[in-house]
Amino acid sequence: MASKKKLLQAAAGAAGAEALDVDDVFSTFLYTGTGGNATITNGIDLSGKGGLVITKRRNVSYNWGWFDTERGAARSLHSNDSDAEEYLYNGGALNGVRAFNSDGFNIGDQAIVNSYTTTDTIASWTFRKAPKFFDVVTYTGNSVAGRAINHNLNGTVGMLIIKRTDGSGNWFVLDVGTGKRGYIDYTAAAFSTASGLFFGDGSSYQAPTSTQFFLSSNSNVNQNGYTYVAYLFAHNNNDGGFGPDSDQDIIKCGSYTGTGAKLDINLGFEAQWVMVKRTDASGYDWHMFDVMRGMPVGSDASWLEANTSNPEANNAYMSAHPTGFTLPAGHPEVCANGGNYIYMAIRRGPLAAPEDATDVFAIDVRDDTDAPMYKSGFVTDFSLYRDKAGNDDWRAQSRLTGKGTLFPNVTASESSIYNNTTWDFMNGFKEAGSINTGYLSWMWKRAPEYFDVVAYVGNDTAGRTVSHNLGAVPEMMWVKRRNSTGGDWEVYHKDIGNTKYLILNSTAAASTNQYRWNNTTPTESVFTIGTATNVNANGDNFIAYLFATVAGISKVGSFSHTNGGGDTNVDCGFSSGARLVIYKRTDDTGSWYIFDSVRGIVSGSGDAQLELNSTGAENTGFDLIDPYSSGFKIPSNAIGTGDYIFYAIA
Repeated sequence: MASKKKLLQAAAGAAGAEALDVDDVFSTFLYTGTGGNATITNGIDLSGKGGLVITKRRNVSYNWGWFDTERGAARSLHSNDSDAEEYLYNGGALNGVRAFNSDGFNIGDQAIVNSYTTTDTIASWTFRKAPKFFDVVTYTGNSVAGRAINHNLNGTVGMLIIKRTDGSGNWFVLDVGTGKRGYIDYTAAAFSTASGLFFGDGSSYQAPTSTQFFLSSNSNVNQNGYTYVAYLFAHNNNDGGFGPDSDQDIIKCGSYTGTGAKLDINLGFEAQWVMVKRTDASGYDWHMFDVMRGMPVGSDASWLEANTSNPEANNAYMSAHPTGFTLPAGHPEVCANGGNYIYMAIRRGPLAAPEDATDVFAIDVRDDTDAPMYKSGFVTDFSLYRDKAGNDDWRAQSRLTGKGTLFPNVTASESSIYNNTTWDFMNGFKEAGSINTGYLSWMWKRAPEYFDVVAYVGNDTAGRTVSHNLGAVPEMMWVKRRNSTGGDWEVYHKDIGNTKYLILNSTAAASTNQYRWNNTTPTESVFTIGTATNVNANGDNFIAYLFATVAGISKVGSFSHTNGGGDTNVDCGFSSGARLVIYKRTDDTGSWYIFDSVRGIVSGSGDAQLELNSTGAENTGFDLIDPYSSGFKIPSNAIGTGDYIFYAIA
């Protein structure tokens, strides 16, 4: 049977459009130097659709590389200088970007895309050509004022970048929304109001249209006989046309005025990549951030400067929030009081629900010999991990909060004890240091209708709503106070209702209290909290993990069991049983039992049992769960008579 995404694409194709997700047109892909040729598989069709690849070595000072399908593989430009394009060819072979593929690109051993050792780290960003997202155009100048150049963006142009390719020339940038122009390759001059001197007929400015942009006869953009490349980035304003229903925005180019204090920029979506430039003063760099290298809430973000060869730095904050991104106080590079800034931001993906559970959930045993030490096979956003031998707390970490660690079995506040954790892997995460291989990690990827992570600051207001990007009604939520003195892990579950709560770090039965969820059921866009200290203390930082049911992938539900009354089959709608099961009694005390197929869900005794509320060692002496083809089975005499909630993944 065809996948949901393929069916949607087919329907869109029949209507004359292409159903595209964020991940179809944009990728941040991090890799380590190989010392030789390599293939970067990021899922972007460059050979069939065309586009741009930007590369930068992160840990050393080195040039940027801009490679596009219009100029051809191996032809590189450096955004940190005004030089002509460089043809990367050595010993009879291309050694920069060697080829554009249907799912990424090939690289050689040239230092601008790789390194001669396996210790250097490299970042790449891929922009695929697509209407209302991105386009690349090459042209030869003719010195005719008011010249019109055709493009295929078919939407609002947000930012236009032009670079001469056959000789030296500055990188000219037009920010269409503010009508200002400037340069990428140096910071000496601030942006100025665009005029016909560059973009128009020589005297009057002409803004780009959805199909054309306009040039003067100026030698920097249209000298007769010179060759140029133009990169066009869209600005979506409720007209993007992306996602399963072709109705979502994924890129915005905008501006703001700094306040000198913390400032939230609202995009209407959560940002995964942001580039910011101050325009009213000289000497400020083009700062580039992304969630793969790190845009954590409340700690240092990692940035690169598109106009310099400098290595990556992390001495400023930039964090994502559910409807945009947040700027810190005290950093004039991004938020000086009264300063003027422009930005380009790209939405976090994907926009469609998962179709295979292995794409969004994995379990792995720690491997200290090969990074990442916990491997998932996908970009990991949240991990539970611990030593199954016991005598150690559970640990919970998320990409959104970076290196901070929480402990699900206790009330402690967030700790920096494991601050050597890194998230910049495409297939898992790494917790550096020497820990025995009895450690396991249960890993989740954020995806619509399946799982989301939200950080927020409490305000002690009853009925406060918190935005989320689950794209479905949350059916279970774990909420934890991160700072101050900590507090219990408060749990919402749809089958005990919005007037009750459970505690993840406790065996207690469900309790009734209006101050947790304000007696209000979550919606597809927000959840509601009351004034309880553990969910909404004024000024304190909180994290919320949101879970939901995706048919055939995950199931949030409940069951009743009668001890000695026969087996209870729990149908989750899975095709080959559950890989993960967490269940908890709600009408009386009972542990949060966690089972998985890696450690063993077997018929009869021998199930590998851990408890989320305990540091106890793994126990295999009981029969508390059995396999069942569409979910899991509770044996007749396994547990007490009562009501239970559960969470399972196929």
